[in-house]
Amino acid sequence: MSTMFLTQEGYRKLQDELENLRTQKREEIAQRLHEAMEGGELIENAEYEAAKNEQAFVEGRIKELEIILATSRIISDTHPVDQIQVGSKVTIQEEDLEPETYIIVGAAEANPAEGKISNESPIGKALLNHKQGENLVVDAPGGHFTVKVLKVA
Repeated sequence: MSTMFLTQEGYRKLQDELENLRTQKREEIAQRLHEAMEGGELIENAEYEAAKNEQAFVEGRIKELEIILATSRIISDTHPVDQIQVGSKVTIQEEDLEPETYIIVGAAEANPAEGKISNESPIGKALLNHKQGENLVVDAPGGHFTVKVLKVA
């Protein structure tokens, strides 16, 4: 398995989610299962089936989070700003469009709506190891396009 990159904030968020799932969510599901079992015939009990499905989902997510947290590498807040790497804040511009600013993060933390793009995404991959002022081609599923790196922080 490849290394997962996380910011300190992202690592804490995943730890909090894991703790919530292990404690509160497991307890809620156990209570729902208990109430459904008291409700009579389990074979035709939709609430019992829904609770079992949710339990399976929660246990899968717990396992996933444990693996991510165990194998992740925390991105340093202090990194050289001359070259784009995971943790860099980058402003780019595609041809005649408005400039866009992103933070390059690991896949587990990516959230384009918050301006966080994965180092594994087409744009993230293309930006890595480049510098301010460079033009580069992004090979995306929809085709190739060129962006200029306006700023790296």
